[in-house]
Amino acid sequence: MKREELFYDMIFKRKSFHLFRNIGEERISEEELREIEETYKTFVPLCPEIQTAIRIVPSCETTCKRGQEYCILLYSEKKEGYLQNIGYLGEQLDLYLVSRNIGTLWFGIGKVEEQLFEGLDFVIMIAISKINDEKKFRKDMFKSKRKPLDEIWNGQLVTGVSDVVRFAPSACNTQPWLVENIGNELRVFRYKKPGKRGIMPAVQVSYYNRIDIGIFLCFMDLCLVHEKIVYERVLHEDLGEEAEKTLTATYKIKA
Repeated sequence: MKREELFYDMIFKRKSFHLFRNIGEERISEEELREIEETYKTFVPLCPEIQTAIRIVPSCETTCKRGQEYCILLYSEKKEGYLQNIGYLGEQLDLYLVSRNIGTLWFGIGKVEEQLFEGLDFVIMIAISKINDEKKFRKDMFKSKRKPLDEIWNGQLVTGVSDVVRFAPSACNTQPWLVENIGNELRVFRYKKPGKRGIMPAVQVSYYNRIDIGIFLCFMDLCLVHEKIVYERVLHEDLGEEAEKTLTATYKIKA
C-alpha cells in the first residue's frame, strides 16, 4: 500500500487520546522509537527549505501529564511558514503512529526544558502511548464533534474531500479553517470567528491556529490524492495577523 493510501485510511481510525487510560500494559519498544525517528525524516514537508527535527523524550521531561509514555518534541527553524510546515509534517507523523497502534495527542500548551535542539526552536509536542487494542481507536469518525460543513465550506462540495477534511485535529478543537470553492480553485483560509477563541489564551491563538492549518492542509492533500483529483497547491504568506480571514493556500484543480 502506498504511504498516501495508508495515511488516508488512518484518518478514519485516529482519535485524540486526551487521557491515556485503560490502554493495556504494552509499551513502545526501543526499535519502534528508532523507527519513528527514521521514518519522520522521510515525510514530505510543506516548505522543503525549512529545517526541522524531532526528539522523543520520557513523559517526565515535559509538563504534559496525560498518562503518556513519551512525548515527541517537534523543532524547527523560524522562517515564514514554519508553523504550517510543522503542522503538515506532524500530522503525517500522527497518522503513521496510528498505523502502528500508537495513540497520539497534539499537546499545544506543553513546555520543555530544552527549547533548542540542533540549533532549532521547540514548536509543539505530540504525546504518545502504545494502545493494546485497535478497538480503542475511533470506531466511527463521523460521530465525532466537528463544525457542520456549512460553517467550514462555501460553494460546491467536493465528494470525498469536503466531508472528510473537517475532521482534522486542531488545538483546543478550534477548527480554524474555511474553504471557498470558486470555479476551479479551492481557497483555504485561516479563519477566526470574531469573539471566539475557546479556552486558548488570546496571545497564543494565531500561533497554534497556523499549526492547525498545516494539519488541515495535510488532510486536504491526502483526500485530493485519494479522489484522484489533480491539483497545484500555492501557499500564501500568513504572518499571524488577527484578521477574521487569512488566505493561506490555493488549490488550482486541473482534473
